[in-house]
Amino acid sequence: MRVLMVCLGNICRSPMAEAVLAHLAPAWEVDSAGTGGWHAGESPDRRTLAELRRHGIATSHRARQVEVADFTRFDLILAMDRQNLRDLERLRPRDATATLRLLDSTEVPDPYYDGAEAFAAIYTQIDGACRRLLSEATP
Repeated sequence: MRVLMVCLGNICRSPMAEAVLAHLAPAWEVDSAGTGGWHAGESPDRRTLAELRRHGIATSHRARQVEVADFTRFDLILAMDRQNLRDLERLRPRDATATLRLLDSTEVPDPYYDGAEAFAAIYTQIDGACRRLLSEATP
């Protein structure tokens, strides 16, 4: 399975989701990107890295923006919130093969302007959503 996690800037939610899913499903190809390119080339937010470390998960991810090729390279593109999903649907080319949907049944809130407790909360939500995704994909 090839999965792309997407948020706005690719420094908080989507790199966390990428790292969690890659940790839980090492045989899967997992990446992340942002709908915006402001942080391209940057490491994830220090609070994302701290929360991942707290759970024994490392990442060497560098932020990047969603590319047209992602819509055929990945089987599943998972957005963190409805605005990300709308942006992806707008960018989606006619020949896209990837399925687009939200990662979770509820939006993963952007913790960028909040403290460490918000990053802990989204970790819990992301971990649960990734485990549900794995159970859906594994017969």
